[in-house]
Amino acid sequence: MPKTLLPPTYFLASLGLMAALALLLPVADVLPWAWRVLGLAPIAAGVWLNLAADRAFKARATTIKPFERSSALLTDGVFRISRNPMYLGMILILVGVAMLIGSLSPFFVVAGFTAIIEMRFIPLEERMLAETFGNAWTAYSARTRRWL
Repeated sequence: MPKTLLPPTYFLASLGLMAALALLLPVADVLPWAWRVLGLAPIAAGVWLNLAADRAFKARATTIKPFERSSALLTDGVFRISRNPMYLGMILILVGVAMLIGSLSPFFVVAGFTAIIEMRFIPLEERMLAETFGNAWTAYSARTRRWL
C-alpha cells in the first residue's frame, strides 16, 4: 500500500512553495511593509489553534491522523468554533506568512492548500465520523461550522 501524504506534508510544502514563489515569481507587492507585520497575528492564532487541538486529541486519547478512525468525537474547546481547528490553524499560518512576504503569489498557495484539504481530507474524515458517531456527529456538524 503506498504511503499517503498527510496534511503536515502539504503544509510544509506550501511554506516552501510560498518562499520560492516570493523569490522567483513575486507577481506584485500587495502589502506595504508596515502592513506586513500584521501577518504575525494570524500566525500566532494558527499556532494556538493547532496546539489547543493537539492537546484535545491527546486528552481524549483519540487519533489525530486523517485516515484513522477516531475513538472520541471532540466537540468542546476549539472544536466548538470549528470542526477543523487544525486545518484552520494551518491556513491561518499560511495567510500570515503570505502577509509577511507581502507579494501576491504566496496567496495562491494558500488557496491551493485550502482546496487540497477541502477535497482530499475533510470529506473522508467527515464520512468516517458520521459512520462512527452517527446522530452525535449529525448534531455536532449541524451546530458547528466547518471552518468558522
